[in-house]
Amino acid sequence: MKIGIIGKYFESGNFVLSDAYISVIEAVKHSSWHLGRKPILSWLNADAYEKTPQKLRELKDFDGLIVPGGFGQRGAEGKIKAIKYARENKIPFLGLCYGLQLAVVEFARSVCRLKGAHTTEVKPNTPHPVIHILPEQAEYVSKKDFGGSMRLGIYPCVLKKDSKAHLAYGQELVTERHRHRYELNNEYRDTLEKAGMTFSGLNPDRNLVEIIELQDHPFFLATQFHPELQSRPLDPHPLFTAFIKASSEKKR
Repeated sequence: MKIGIIGKYFESGNFVLSDAYISVIEAVKHSSWHLGRKPILSWLNADAYEKTPQKLRELKDFDGLIVPGGFGQRGAEGKIKAIKYARENKIPFLGLCYGLQLAVVEFARSVCRLKGAHTTEVKPNTPHPVIHILPEQAEYVSKKDFGGSMRLGIYPCVLKKDSKAHLAYGQELVTERHRHRYELNNEYRDTLEKAGMTFSGLNPDRNLVEIIELQDHPFFLATQFHPELQSRPLDPHPLFTAFIKASSEKKR
């Protein structure tokens, strides 16, 4: 079972830093072992998909694709192209934090036809800020107070009944760990939902989107939180397990 992790922190000169996303890698292993599967992991450089779009064709050989967390402009368009490939070619996809944000950007551009849609982290003057910064986070950034000022820690998430997330967890209320500044812009929720995006996890205190899904896809799910941080060898995370199960079914 071939799993591709699409990032931008893997390469350093002639070296491949295979532990750049160590928590994600270990979570994949936990769920794979739980299901009796052996993952073959590949580190895929998002920059390459920006510079050479033809390289996207290599993604057809993978049984599942993950876009993990990250920051900044470098590699963002490459990740967006890879997400589009996974969506259109029905390859199981799991997005984590920035992976959710860029999945929303891709869907807004390609499906909702919102030309120039983006996250304000990369393009502050985008005509369609489908991902934007929280007001309190904007204040921190303006003061250059970076440190530990992000939305950090455990927050509750209410799951939509009968969604893929709800079926994976087997319960309606979960708590997950966060580390980010940007969120899905609620002003675009109706537009995205009407086009086919499901918001299957919401923070009940602030009505923030925590999980997105696409229903007309074998497995297309992304989280604003970091599920990999709560995965353990004898207690794999249910979302990773659902992703690995979908990926192994694609292989078969």
